[in-house]
Amino acid sequence: MSQLPLIIEPAELLPLLQSPKAPLIVDLSSEENYRRGHIPGAAHVPPQMLLCNRPPAPGRIAPVEQLNRLFTYLGLTPDTHVVVYDDEGGGWAGRFIWTLDTIGHKHYSYLNGGLHAWLGEDLPVTQEIEDPNTHEVEVEIDPEHLVEIPDILQGLENQRLQIWDARGPQEYRGEKILAQKAGHIPGAINVEWTELMDRDRGLRIRKDAREYLAAKGLTGDKPIVTHCQSHHRSGFTYLVGKSLGFDIKGYHGSWSEWGNHPDTPVEV
Repeated sequence: MSQLPLIIEPAELLPLLQSPKAPLIVDLSSEENYRRGHIPGAAHVPPQMLLCNRPPAPGRIAPVEQLNRLFTYLGLTPDTHVVVYDDEGGGWAGRFIWTLDTIGHKHYSYLNGGLHAWLGEDLPVTQEIEDPNTHEVEVEIDPEHLVEIPDILQGLENQRLQIWDARGPQEYRGEKILAQKAGHIPGAINVEWTELMDRDRGLRIRKDAREYLAAKGLTGDKPIVTHCQSHHRSGFTYLVGKSLGFDIKGYHGSWSEWGNHPDTPVEV
């Protein structure tokens, strides 16, 4: 399955459902939407399983014991090809892919548009709940893949880094305050995550994403770090950046960490 592209369309996934080598399909929708109808064979993962859920930065990566429980449940092997989707246009799905990158798992795809696109093409859903092929898994978190405050400060100092702020404009401008400090990381470029979704095509990634981002100043000629409040919305912008071949990382502490830290610089 490793030949599947990073971004897969519903029509490409449909014939694979009956294949003896079907990919592992992971659904990060709300539990209510999962029970209402999901892609046949999809295993449900509550998005909170991806997070540490501890203040002041609850969006930081889950501890390794929690990830071991998650990937044991899914029966992940190094060769497993994972197809991931959600019901909101890619935030949690992107966060799952970022998590796979962080544990060094290489084989994955994003169902473009997720459940919205699948339903938009009248493709089959089921309410049948299947447990995946569970077996013991131990993962390791690669610290090289994690971006921390010192990495960002160093990148800003030597001007070798771009910050993509995926939050809403009011948060970016400091009008909506969700931490002790309001505003944004100095020099950050604000492109809200939903701007990259095509509402006329089932919330798929917009076809002109590269040109749209370039017009905002995100050209991919420098490494990019993307964040939001808790690295949920920026899960999607991380995924978009990957799909465009950008050198991109996700800042898992995001604004909940940066905006509550006593020593981080802020622009308004």
